[in-house]
Amino acid sequence: MIEININTPALLFPAITLLMLAYTNRFLSLAALVRKLHEEYQRGEKERNILYQIQNIRSRINLIRYMQGFGIMSFLCCVLCMYAIFRGWAPLSHWIFAASLIFLLASIIFSLIEINKSTKAIEMELSDIEELNKSNIFSDIFKNPES
Repeated sequence: MIEININTPALLFPAITLLMLAYTNRFLSLAALVRKLHEEYQRGEKERNILYQIQNIRSRINLIRYMQGFGIMSFLCCVLCMYAIFRGWAPLSHWIFAASLIFLLASIIFSLIEINKSTKAIEMELSDIEELNKSNIFSDIFKNPES
């Protein structure tokens, strides 16, 4: 079995902290968007796709909750792993560290899903401005500049 020392779980501290900061920023931007939509609703300005936006935001808020929860569990497991190493409980520390990595992986997977939903929401906003179904990556790359 591979020996881990107290520095091994400590290496995850900066990564988890930066992820949590990014997750918090995503949450704050969603909160600002919810407030903006609420103001528009109060003024009686109803957009055509507001129902889709509300469903998308609710789903993204839940995903961010899971992202943050799994990130916190990963952070907690890192601390517990360091304590187990400190006490000399090597087998337990290996299991706790493995759990920390699994929680971190789950957090990143939820982040990927949330980013995908976020880009779909942006595409929905753009669909009001332009027809997205007429363009694709190949027509954008090889577009004749004269047309």
